Amino acid sequence: MDGVLIDSESVWSEAREELARETGGRWGPDTQRRMMGMSSTEWSRFMRDEVGVPQEPDEISANVVERLERRYREHLPLLPGAREAVQRLAQHWPLAVASSSNRPLIDLVLELAGLTECFRVTVSSEEVPRGKPAPDVYLEAARRLGVEAAGSAAIEDSTNGLLAAEAVGMRVIAIPRPDYPPTPEALSRAAVVLDSLAELTPQVVRAAGATTA
Repeated sequence: MDGVLIDSESVWSEAREELARETGGRWGPDTQRRMMGMSSTEWSRFMRDEVGVPQEPDEISANVVERLERRYREHLPLLPGAREAVQRLAQHWPLAVASSSNRPLIDLVLELAGLTECFRVTVSSEEVPRGKPAPDVYLEAARRLGVEAAGSAAIEDSTNGLLAAEAVGMRVIAIPRPDYPPTPEALSRAAVVLDSLAELTPQVVRAAGATTA
């Protein structure tokens, strides 16, 4: 969802940095990148232990989620072509969201975007043992869909997301974001690399070798 359907990494960074600076924590130029793909349990502990936010992880997570919810309600940074791309694919396959975002944010984003009914399954990495680059969230999404992870298609933008999907044999379609690009090594794992969601069509998914999406 983040970086694929919504341009949210800068929003996450703003909310986390805001909390860190308000509470006397440390925020470096690579802090946001280091947290990309982490589950809420993982990044909230990181903010306590590494960033120095003097709160317990549950409080940190709730605080950041509240800031994000407020921002999304004011302006949802839906990426161009996101709604159309989801609707195109939903006509052919059952779809899932496998996201590092917290459950309340997944539900809110899909509601605001008018896409809730397009996804048969949604999974937050806070509902599985490990966040990306571990493949747990993708394995759970496939399990809930009733399909094999291997042979399914995954649409990803980030290093950790690409590695998580590829680890279980998914056919990965990468749509890199220029502000937080994946590493060249991670990008090389993708079956297809696209420039935008406008290029994401059922034909591209089939050409990537996916049997499900």
